[in-house]
Amino acid sequence: MARVHNFCAGPAALPLPVLEKAQAELLDFNGNGMSLMEMSHRSKAFDEVINTAEANIRKLMGISDDYAVLFLQGGASHQFAMLPMNLMAGKAADYINTGAWAKKAISEAKLAGKVNVVWDGADDKYNRMPKADEYTLNSDAAYVHICSNETIGGIRFTDFPKTEAPLIADMSSEIMSRELDVNQFGMIYAGAQKNIGPSGLALVVIRKDLAERCPETAPKIMRYSTHIAENSLYNTPNTWGIYIVKLVTDWLLGLGGVSAMEKINEEKAKVLYDAIDGSDFWKPVAAKEYRSTMNVCWTTPNEELDAKFVKEATAANLSGLKGHRSVGGLRASIYNACPREAIDALVNFMKEFEAKNG
Repeated sequence: MARVHNFCAGPAALPLPVLEKAQAELLDFNGNGMSLMEMSHRSKAFDEVINTAEANIRKLMGISDDYAVLFLQGGASHQFAMLPMNLMAGKAADYINTGAWAKKAISEAKLAGKVNVVWDGADDKYNRMPKADEYTLNSDAAYVHICSNETIGGIRFTDFPKTEAPLIADMSSEIMSRELDVNQFGMIYAGAQKNIGPSGLALVVIRKDLAERCPETAPKIMRYSTHIAENSLYNTPNTWGIYIVKLVTDWLLGLGGVSAMEKINEEKAKVLYDAIDGSDFWKPVAAKEYRSTMNVCWTTPNEELDAKFVKEATAANLSGLKGHRSVGGLRASIYNACPREAIDALVNFMKEFEAKNG
Protein backbone atom coordinates (compact mmCIF):
# COMPACT_ATOMS: atom_id res chain seq x y z
CA MET A 1 0.00 0.00 0.00
CA ALA A 2 1.33 3.44 -0.95
CA ARG A 3 0.44 6.21 1.50
CA VAL A 4 -0.08 9.69 0.08
CA HIS A 5 1.28 12.92 1.50
CA ASN A 6 -1.72 14.17 3.47
CA PHE A 7 -2.31 17.94 3.62
CA CYS A 8 -5.98 17.72 4.62
CA ALA A 9 -7.26 20.39 7.01
CA GLY A 10 -9.23 18.03 9.21
CA PRO A 11 -9.69 15.19 9.80
CA ALA A 12 -5.99 15.35 9.18
CA ALA A 13 -2.83 13.30 9.16
CA LEU A 14 -1.94 11.20 12.19
CA PRO A 15 1.64 10.14 12.97
CA LEU A 16 2.45 6.88 11.22
CA PRO A 17 3.83 5.29 14.44
CA VAL A 18 0.49 6.05 16.12
CA LEU A 19 -1.47 4.38 13.33
CA GLU A 20 0.83 1.36 13.42
CA LYS A 21 0.48 1.05 17.20
CA ALA A 22 -3.31 1.32 16.98
CA GLN A 23 -3.36 -1.27 14.21
CA ALA A 24 -1.27 -3.70 16.26
CA GLU A 25 -3.58 -3.31 19.28
CA LEU A 26 -6.86 -3.17 17.37
CA LEU A 27 -8.06 -6.73 17.99
CA ASP A 28 -6.46 -7.37 21.38
CA PHE A 29 -5.71 -4.40 23.61
CA ASN A 30 -2.97 -5.16 26.16
CA GLY A 31 -3.86 -8.86 26.39
CA ASN A 32 -7.51 -8.22 27.30
CA GLY A 33 -8.78 -10.43 24.48
CA MET A 34 -10.84 -7.62 22.92
CA SER A 35 -10.44 -4.30 21.19
CA LEU A 36 -10.36 -1.15 23.29
CA MET A 37 -13.42 -0.09 21.28
CA GLU A 38 -15.31 -3.05 22.76
CA MET A 39 -14.48 -2.65 26.42
CA SER A 40 -16.18 -0.67 29.17
CA HIS A 41 -15.18 2.95 29.65
CA ARG A 42 -15.16 2.15 33.37
CA SER A 43 -12.75 -0.76 33.08
CA LYS A 44 -9.30 -0.68 34.65
CA ALA A 45 -7.74 -0.93 31.20
CA PHE A 46 -9.47 2.18 29.90
CA ASP A 47 -8.96 3.98 33.21
CA GLU A 48 -5.23 3.69 32.59
CA VAL A 49 -5.64 5.04 29.03
CA ILE A 50 -7.59 8.16 30.00
CA ASN A 51 -5.41 8.91 33.02
CA THR A 52 -2.23 8.58 30.95
CA ALA A 53 -3.68 10.78 28.23
CA GLU A 54 -4.45 13.47 30.79
CA ALA A 55 -1.02 13.17 32.43
CA ASN A 56 0.66 13.46 29.02
CA ILE A 57 -1.31 16.59 28.17
CA ARG A 58 -0.52 18.19 31.52
CA LYS A 59 3.18 17.50 31.01
CA LEU A 60 3.26 18.70 27.39
CA MET A 61 1.38 21.93 28.09
CA GLY A 62 2.56 22.63 31.64
CA ILE A 63 -0.95 22.51 33.12
CA SER A 64 -1.30 23.05 36.88
CA ASP A 65 -3.85 21.54 39.25
CA ASP A 66 -5.84 24.80 39.02
CA TYR A 67 -7.07 23.55 35.65
CA ALA A 68 -9.20 20.58 34.68
CA VAL A 69 -8.45 18.57 31.54
CA LEU A 70 -11.59 17.24 29.88
CA PHE A 71 -12.33 14.96 26.94
CA LEU A 72 -15.73 15.94 25.56
CA GLN A 73 -17.77 14.91 22.54
CA GLY A 74 -18.92 17.08 19.65
CA GLY A 75 -15.65 18.74 18.70
CA ALA A 76 -14.99 22.48 18.85
CA SER A 77 -18.36 23.34 17.29
CA HIS A 78 -20.09 21.93 20.37
CA GLN A 79 -17.86 24.15 22.51
CA PHE A 80 -19.04 27.23 20.61
CA ALA A 81 -22.39 26.71 22.39
CA MET A 82 -21.29 25.06 25.63
CA LEU A 83 -18.81 27.82 26.46
CA PRO A 84 -21.25 30.76 26.64
CA MET A 85 -23.88 28.58 28.28
CA ASN A 86 -21.44 27.96 31.13
CA LEU A 87 -19.44 31.16 31.42
CA MET A 88 -21.55 34.15 30.39
CA ALA A 89 -23.37 34.19 33.74
CA GLY A 90 -25.53 37.14 32.74
CA LYS A 91 -22.65 39.26 31.44
CA ALA A 92 -21.65 40.23 27.93
CA ALA A 93 -18.64 38.52 26.35
CA ASP A 94 -16.00 40.05 24.07
CA TYR A 95 -15.20 38.25 20.80
CA ILE A 96 -12.48 39.02 18.28
CA ASN A 97 -13.62 38.07 14.77
CA THR A 98 -10.64 36.82 12.77
CA GLY A 99 -12.43 34.61 10.26
CA ALA A 100 -14.81 31.75 9.65
CA TRP A 101 -14.31 29.85 12.91
CA ALA A 102 -14.41 32.92 15.13
CA LYS A 103 -17.57 33.94 13.27
CA LYS A 104 -19.22 30.58 14.00
CA ALA A 105 -18.33 30.92 17.69
CA ILE A 106 -19.85 34.43 17.72
CA SER A 107 -23.05 33.18 16.10
CA GLU A 108 -23.55 30.50 18.76
CA ALA A 109 -22.67 32.84 21.64
CA LYS A 110 -25.33 35.32 20.53
CA LEU A 111 -27.94 32.65 21.18
CA ALA A 112 -26.86 32.54 24.82
CA GLY A 113 -26.41 36.24 25.62
CA LYS A 114 -24.88 39.55 24.65
CA VAL A 115 -21.76 39.55 22.49
CA ASN A 116 -19.42 42.49 21.86
CA VAL A 117 -17.46 42.02 18.64
CA VAL A 118 -14.51 44.22 19.57
CA TRP A 119 -12.67 43.75 16.25
CA ASP A 120 -13.64 42.36 12.87
CA GLY A 121 -11.15 41.58 10.11
CA ALA A 122 -13.72 41.57 7.30
CA ASP A 123 -12.33 44.72 5.65
CA ASP A 124 -8.99 42.96 5.18
CA LYS A 125 -10.70 39.74 4.07
CA TYR A 126 -9.47 38.09 7.26
CA ASN A 127 -5.88 37.95 6.07
CA ARG A 128 -4.40 39.18 9.35
CA MET A 129 -4.83 39.29 13.10
CA PRO A 130 -5.48 42.58 14.93
CA LYS A 131 -2.85 44.68 16.62
CA ALA A 132 -3.36 45.35 20.33
CA ASP A 133 -4.22 49.02 19.75
CA GLU A 134 -6.97 48.18 17.26
CA TYR A 135 -9.51 46.98 19.80
CA THR A 136 -10.75 47.86 23.28
CA LEU A 137 -11.66 45.07 25.66
CA ASN A 138 -14.24 45.42 28.41
CA SER A 139 -12.76 44.80 31.86
CA ASP A 140 -16.11 43.53 33.14
CA ALA A 141 -16.69 41.12 30.26
CA ALA A 142 -17.59 37.55 31.13
CA TYR A 143 -14.61 36.49 29.02
CA VAL A 144 -12.65 37.37 25.88
CA HIS A 145 -12.77 34.82 23.06
CA ILE A 146 -10.27 34.32 20.24
CA CYS A 147 -9.56 31.71 17.60
CA SER A 148 -5.79 31.50 17.93
CA ASN A 149 -5.24 30.04 14.43
CA GLU A 150 -7.71 30.38 11.55
CA THR A 151 -7.40 27.44 9.18
CA ILE A 152 -9.21 29.05 6.25
CA GLY A 153 -7.19 32.26 6.12
CA GLY A 154 -3.94 30.72 7.33
CA ILE A 155 -3.38 33.30 10.08
CA ARG A 156 -2.51 33.08 13.75
CA PHE A 157 -1.98 35.27 16.79
CA THR A 158 1.74 35.77 17.27
CA ASP A 159 1.07 37.41 20.66
CA PHE A 160 -2.08 36.73 22.62
CA PRO A 161 -4.29 39.59 23.87
CA LYS A 162 -3.65 40.90 27.37
CA THR A 163 -6.97 40.76 29.17
CA GLU A 164 -8.53 41.44 32.56
CA ALA A 165 -11.43 39.12 31.83
CA PRO A 166 -10.61 35.42 31.33
CA LEU A 167 -9.08 34.75 27.92
CA ILE A 168 -10.69 31.83 26.08
CA ALA A 169 -9.04 30.35 22.98
CA ASP A 170 -10.20 27.96 20.30
CA MET A 171 -6.89 26.26 19.47
CA SER A 172 -8.26 23.44 17.33
CA SER A 173 -5.77 23.85 14.50
CA GLU A 174 -2.63 24.52 16.51
CA ILE A 175 -2.96 22.77 19.88
CA MET A 176 0.45 21.51 21.05
CA SER A 177 2.19 22.95 17.98
CA ARG A 178 3.98 25.75 19.85
CA GLU A 179 4.83 26.60 23.42
CA LEU A 180 2.49 28.83 25.41
CA ASP A 181 1.69 29.76 28.99
CA VAL A 182 -1.58 28.07 29.90
CA ASN A 183 -1.91 30.35 32.92
CA GLN A 184 -2.56 33.21 30.50
CA PHE A 185 -5.90 31.59 29.64
CA GLY A 186 -9.10 30.88 31.48
CA MET A 187 -9.88 28.11 29.04
CA ILE A 188 -8.41 26.48 25.94
CA TYR A 189 -10.39 24.13 23.75
CA ALA A 190 -9.61 22.19 20.60
CA GLY A 191 -11.30 19.77 18.28
CA ALA A 192 -8.95 16.79 18.21
CA GLN A 193 -9.11 16.02 14.50
CA LYS A 194 -6.47 18.46 13.28
CA ASN A 195 -3.48 17.94 15.55
CA ILE A 196 -4.02 15.41 18.31
CA GLY A 197 -6.50 12.70 17.33
CA PRO A 198 -9.62 11.69 15.40
CA SER A 199 -12.83 13.64 14.87
CA GLY A 200 -15.71 13.67 17.34
CA LEU A 201 -13.63 14.64 20.36
CA ALA A 202 -12.75 17.96 21.96
CA LEU A 203 -9.99 18.66 24.45
CA VAL A 204 -10.96 21.29 27.04
CA VAL A 205 -8.51 22.81 29.51
CA ILE A 206 -10.46 25.02 31.91
CA ARG A 207 -9.65 26.82 35.13
CA LYS A 208 -11.68 25.06 37.77
CA ASP A 209 -13.09 28.20 39.37
CA LEU A 210 -14.60 29.29 36.03
CA ALA A 211 -16.48 26.03 35.74
CA GLU A 212 -18.47 26.96 38.84
CA ARG A 213 -20.13 29.88 37.04
CA CYS A 214 -22.57 27.69 35.18
CA PRO A 215 -26.23 28.28 36.14
CA GLU A 216 -28.20 25.36 37.51
CA THR A 217 -30.69 25.79 34.70
CA ALA A 218 -28.16 24.34 32.24
CA PRO A 219 -28.59 20.63 31.49
CA LYS A 220 -26.16 18.58 33.54
CA ILE A 221 -24.42 17.11 30.51
CA MET A 222 -23.73 20.65 29.25
CA ARG A 223 -21.93 21.74 32.43
CA TYR A 224 -18.14 21.66 32.65
CA SER A 225 -18.48 21.06 36.40
CA THR A 226 -20.33 17.81 35.70
CA HIS A 227 -17.51 16.46 33.55
CA ILE A 228 -14.85 17.63 35.99
CA ALA A 229 -16.54 15.78 38.84
CA GLU A 230 -16.79 12.60 36.75
CA ASN A 231 -13.31 12.70 35.16
CA SER A 232 -14.87 12.98 31.67
CA LEU A 233 -16.88 9.79 32.36
CA TYR A 234 -20.31 11.25 33.12
CA ASN A 235 -21.56 9.54 29.98
CA THR A 236 -19.83 7.07 27.67
CA PRO A 237 -17.01 9.07 26.08
CA ASN A 238 -15.28 8.62 22.75
CA THR A 239 -13.01 5.90 24.09
CA TRP A 240 -11.23 5.28 20.79
CA GLY A 241 -10.60 9.00 20.34
CA ILE A 242 -9.10 9.33 23.82
CA TYR A 243 -6.91 6.29 23.16
CA ILE A 244 -5.56 7.89 19.96
CA VAL A 245 -4.90 11.15 21.84
CA LYS A 246 -2.95 9.09 24.36
CA LEU A 247 -0.85 7.57 21.56
CA VAL A 248 -0.29 10.95 19.88
CA THR A 249 0.84 12.54 23.13
CA ASP A 250 3.14 9.56 23.78
CA TRP A 251 4.64 10.27 20.34
CA LEU A 252 5.02 13.97 21.08
CA LEU A 253 6.78 13.29 24.36
CA GLY A 254 9.10 10.89 22.54
CA LEU A 255 10.06 13.66 20.12
CA GLY A 256 11.02 15.95 22.99
CA GLY A 257 7.72 17.67 23.71
CA VAL A 258 6.09 20.82 22.39
CA SER A 259 9.30 22.87 22.25
CA ALA A 260 10.91 20.32 19.94
CA MET A 261 7.73 20.10 17.86
CA GLU A 262 7.62 23.89 17.54
CA LYS A 263 11.11 23.96 16.01
CA ILE A 264 10.15 21.24 13.53
CA ASN A 265 6.98 23.13 12.60
CA GLU A 266 8.82 26.40 12.07
CA GLU A 267 11.33 24.68 9.79
CA LYS A 268 8.59 23.00 7.75
CA ALA A 269 6.64 26.22 7.35
CA LYS A 270 9.74 28.18 6.36
CA VAL A 271 10.55 25.77 3.53
CA LEU A 272 7.05 26.12 2.09
CA TYR A 273 6.75 29.89 2.58
CA ASP A 274 10.19 30.39 1.03
CA ALA A 275 9.00 28.51 -2.06
CA ILE A 276 5.89 30.68 -2.27
CA ASP A 277 7.77 33.94 -1.71
CA GLY A 278 10.54 32.96 -4.10
CA SER A 279 8.45 33.38 -7.25
CA ASP A 280 5.89 35.85 -8.59
CA PHE A 281 3.93 32.85 -9.89
CA TRP A 282 2.63 32.11 -6.37
CA LYS A 283 0.58 34.60 -4.32
CA PRO A 284 0.49 34.23 -0.51
CA VAL A 285 -2.86 34.92 1.14
CA ALA A 286 -1.98 35.82 4.73
CA ALA A 287 -0.17 38.96 5.82
CA LYS A 288 3.42 37.93 6.48
CA GLU A 289 3.46 38.98 10.15
CA TYR A 290 0.55 36.70 10.99
CA ARG A 291 1.23 33.64 8.86
CA SER A 292 0.22 30.33 10.36
CA THR A 293 2.74 27.52 10.69
CA MET A 294 -0.14 25.03 10.52
CA ASN A 295 -2.18 26.17 7.50
CA VAL A 296 -0.35 27.67 4.52
CA CYS A 297 -2.67 29.39 2.01
CA TRP A 298 -1.71 30.66 -1.44
CA THR A 299 -2.88 30.89 -5.05
CA THR A 300 -1.61 30.58 -8.61
CA PRO A 301 -2.19 33.41 -11.14
CA ASN A 302 -5.81 32.34 -11.75
CA GLU A 303 -8.57 29.97 -10.66
CA GLU A 304 -8.10 27.68 -13.66
CA LEU A 305 -4.48 27.06 -12.69
CA ASP A 306 -5.54 26.58 -9.06
CA ALA A 307 -7.85 23.75 -10.17
CA LYS A 308 -5.18 22.27 -12.43
CA PHE A 309 -2.65 22.37 -9.60
CA VAL A 310 -4.97 20.49 -7.26
CA LYS A 311 -5.81 17.87 -9.88
CA GLU A 312 -2.21 17.21 -10.86
CA ALA A 313 -1.00 17.30 -7.25
CA THR A 314 -3.58 14.69 -6.29
CA ALA A 315 -2.37 12.46 -9.12
CA ALA A 316 1.15 12.90 -7.74
CA ASN A 317 0.03 11.61 -4.30
CA LEU A 318 -0.19 15.09 -2.74
CA SER A 319 -3.65 15.05 -1.18
CA GLY A 320 -5.86 17.75 0.33
CA LEU A 321 -4.39 20.88 -1.28
CA LYS A 322 -7.63 22.52 -2.40
CA GLY A 323 -8.42 25.70 -0.49
CA HIS A 324 -11.57 25.92 1.61
CA ARG A 325 -14.72 26.06 -0.51
CA SER A 326 -15.54 29.55 0.83
CA VAL A 327 -12.33 31.16 -0.46
CA GLY A 328 -10.81 28.83 -3.06
CA GLY A 329 -7.11 28.87 -3.84
CA LEU A 330 -4.66 26.40 -2.35
CA ARG A 331 -3.99 25.30 1.20
CA ALA A 332 -1.50 22.93 2.78
CA SER A 333 -2.30 21.96 6.34
CA ILE A 334 1.06 20.96 7.78
CA TYR A 335 0.11 19.93 11.29
CA ASN A 336 2.42 18.18 13.75
CA ALA A 337 2.00 14.80 12.03
CA CYS A 338 2.86 16.12 8.56
CA PRO A 339 6.50 15.08 8.03
CA ARG A 340 9.26 17.14 6.43
CA GLU A 341 9.35 14.71 3.50
CA ALA A 342 5.82 15.79 2.58
CA ILE A 343 6.88 19.45 2.48
CA ASP A 344 9.87 18.63 0.30
CA ALA A 345 7.67 16.63 -2.09
CA LEU A 346 5.20 19.50 -2.32
CA VAL A 347 7.89 22.11 -2.99
CA ASN A 348 9.43 19.94 -5.71
CA PHE A 349 6.02 19.53 -7.32
CA MET A 350 5.46 23.30 -7.16
CA LYS A 351 8.74 23.91 -9.02
CA GLU A 352 7.75 21.44 -11.72
CA PHE A 353 4.26 22.93 -12.02
CA GLU A 354 5.59 26.47 -12.34
CA ALA A 355 8.09 25.40 -14.99
CA LYS A 356 5.28 23.96 -17.09
CA ASN A 357 2.68 26.68 -16.48
CA GLY A 358 4.57 29.84 -15.60
